[in-house]
Amino acid sequence: MDEDIRKILADCPTWAVVGLSNNTSRAAYGVARFLQGRGKRIVPVHPSAETVHGEQGYPTLADIPFPVDCVDVFVRSELAGDIADQAVGINAKAVWFQLDVVDPDAYARTTAAGLTMVMNRCPAIEWGRLGPS
Repeated sequence: MDEDIRKILADCPTWAVVGLSNNTSRAAYGVARFLQGRGKRIVPVHPSAETVHGEQGYPTLADIPFPVDCVDVFVRSELAGDIADQAVGINAKAVWFQLDVVDPDAYARTTAAGLTMVMNRCPAIEWGRLGPS
């Protein structure tokens, strides 16, 4: 898994953050700010399509009008598999399930489709260990 984490952190400049809103108490808000501070473009994906951290939001992954490299998933595990399938549908390179987001069937489908995937990890935590220097 470390190799997959390293690859995603180094090779994915554009991150769609599913579940990101302007709720500053949610983990997605802080992680998106962290990624942005490391030079990543963040794209909020939330039904309300709010602009967050200065970036235009979209209601779904399919609504994003440009390529996305990594889909970072901040939703409950029972909803995450559908998001992973949508990530395959938009030709993302990678899917990242946040801490406590686990769906082994989604992992199998997503990696079988050729995407790199990480589950139950946080990029803000992993960056210090495996992120680009």
